[in-house]
Amino acid sequence: MRRIFPSSRTDRLSSSQVTSGRRVPRIVFIRHGETDWNAEGRFQGQMDIPLNQRGRAQARRNGEALMAHMPEAVDFDFVSSPLARTRETMEIVRGAMGLDPAAYHLEPILKEITFGHWEGYTASELDALWPDRVAAREADKWGFTPPFGESYLDLSIRIGAWLDTLENDTVAVSHGGVCRVLQGLLVAVDPQDVTMLNIRQDRVMVWDGTEVIWI
Repeated sequence: MRRIFPSSRTDRLSSSQVTSGRRVPRIVFIRHGETDWNAEGRFQGQMDIPLNQRGRAQARRNGEALMAHMPEAVDFDFVSSPLARTRETMEIVRGAMGLDPAAYHLEPILKEITFGHWEGYTASELDALWPDRVAAREADKWGFTPPFGESYLDLSIRIGAWLDTLENDTVAVSHGGVCRVLQGLLVAVDPQDVTMLNIRQDRVMVWDGTEVIWI
């Protein structure tokens, strides 16, 4: 498999893996393609925003790349967040791999982190409305909870619970925040660093049982 953009600190297993006494199965993680809200820099969270044309092209690219570099993934379990942008991404990915686009499962626990009342706003709009809360988030992105939202700590607990249920090699289509905390759980990234990880929409993350690589 060709390695592109290797993740830092990928030689370390997470503490949860050590204490559970088992290795997590292989995970192929695909972030949904771009939406108009992504392009506009809006906090999207769990709002059900559809892909745009660039997002559909990204999803197709990721399906083709996965098939070219890891063809055995056709036999993995396929699961998706239930939001429209992830379901469409999954169906495009599976179509690009020559698979039935509809043959996958929905997993609500894979929904994006919710930003609560902040969803739909840009960072500059939030700063104009609630500068003190924006400053508090900048000081502690891991622990900060927006009004009626989740913190990254909350999200990490949620995704850790999903990891504990995995028994088979899996292709998951989900969201940027989910991918950040997943990497933190798999390779023991410092919590504050987790929130800063850049999760591209035109690359595929692969956990091969030992390290995170990108294709």
